Amino acid sequence: MQKYGGTSLQTLDHVRHAAVRIAEARRRGSAVAVVVSARGSRTDDLLRLAADVGAADPSRELDQLLAVGESESAALMALTLNALGVPAVSLTGPQAGVHTTDRHGDALIASIEAVRVREALDRGEVAVVTGFQGVDRAGDIATLGRGGSDTTAVALAARLRASACEIYTDVDGVFSADPRILPAARCLPWVQPGVMAEMAFAGARVLHTRCIELAAMEGVEVRVRNASSQAPGTTVVDREEIRPLETRRAVVAVTHDTDVARVLVHCRDSHRDLAPEVFGVLAASGTVVDLVARSGPYENEFRMGFTIRRSQVDAVRDALHELTARFGGGVHFDENVGKVSVVGMGLLSRPEYTARLMAALAAAGIPTSWISTSQMRLSVIVPRERTVDAVETLHREFHLDRPEPVVTSVRSAIV
Repeated sequence: MQKYGGTSLQTLDHVRHAAVRIAEARRRGSAVAVVVSARGSRTDDLLRLAADVGAADPSRELDQLLAVGESESAALMALTLNALGVPAVSLTGPQAGVHTTDRHGDALIASIEAVRVREALDRGEVAVVTGFQGVDRAGDIATLGRGGSDTTAVALAARLRASACEIYTDVDGVFSADPRILPAARCLPWVQPGVMAEMAFAGARVLHTRCIELAAMEGVEVRVRNASSQAPGTTVVDREEIRPLETRRAVVAVTHDTDVARVLVHCRDSHRDLAPEVFGVLAASGTVVDLVARSGPYENEFRMGFTIRRSQVDAVRDALHELTARFGGGVHFDENVGKVSVVGMGLLSRPEYTARLMAALAAAGIPTSWISTSQMRLSVIVPRERTVDAVETLHREFHLDRPEPVVTSVRSAIV
C-alpha cells in the first residue's frame, strides 16, 4: 500500500515521478494499491470557491465539491500509469467501498468493502483510490476531515492485509522537530505508535492522529518517506526489539502548534457546574479540547479554562457566549498563543523533565501560562510570536540535535 500527499502530486512532473515509483514496486512483483490526496493547494482553492458563494459550515454540497480534488488526482495517476504501460484503474472512495458515518466534513470510516479494489489487484492492475472521502448511510459523499487521506490509506491497508503502508510526502520522514523552522532537527529512523500519535496531536504535521491510532489498533506498519528521494524515512511500528530501555533517551521530539486558542469560561453562580454543558457544546461541533483546568466545588465562582484549535473558534463562539450569558457568566477567547510540547515516554516518571522545561523557557525569557503533563507529553502555552523560540530552546535543552548514544551492553548503560 502506498499513499501520496498533495505536495507529492503538485505538478504533472510530480505525478509522473510518483507513477514511476509505483511502477517499480509493481515490477518487483508486488500487488499495489495507492491512495492519493488532492494535488497541491487544490482543496484550499475549492474551499475559497465555496467561501466566495457564501458556504461556511460543512455540508453535503461542500463535501461534493471537495471530493473533486482527490478524484482529479486519482484519474490523473491512473492515466499516467497506463501511459507508462502499467494497467491501472481509479476508484472514488464510494467505488472502493469506503463507508463512513454521517458527519459531513469530519466523518469517520465505519467499514470498507474493498471488493472492487481486490478485483483490480487480481487482474494485475494498480488500484488508485481517492483518499479523504467515502459514502454515508444516505448514499452521499462524506469527507473525513484533516488527515483523511492518511486514514483512508491505513484503513485500506488493514482491510487488504498489506505488509505495510508507505506514506509519501515532501520530507524525509518524522523529525525531532519541524525541520522547516529548525535545521538542526534530526530524522528519526523509527517511532512508536503511541509517541507518534502524541506528536501528531501536539502539532507534528507529517501524520494525523486518527491515522496512527487506526494503525496501532489494526497492527499496520506505517513508513513515512520522501516522494522525491530514496531516503529510508521513518517507520512507525511497535516491536519488542526496538522498544526503549530505561537507559535510552526519554524525550523523542519537540512539536509545536499555532492553531491554538485559549478559552476562559466563568460564571458568578458558584453552585452552577457549567462543565457538562460546555463540553456538550464542544462535542456537538466536533471541537477537540486540550489542557483543561477548572475551579473546585467550594469556590465563589465557576471558572474553567481549556485550549481548542484556533480554526474551530468560530464554530463554538456564539454557542458558548449564549450558554454562559444565561447564568450571568462570560467567555473569553485568546487567539494569540501557541502550544509547544515535549513528547516521549515515561515523562511523569522523570519529574526533573518538567522542571528542566520550565527553567529553560524562563532562562530564554519566554513567558508561559498553562501546562499539562502526562507520561508521553509535556505541553505548555506560550505567546504565539515566541513559539519558534520555544521549540529551539527545548530542542537544545533535551539534546535532540545530537544522535542518541548507542548502548552496547547493560554494564555500559549503567556506567
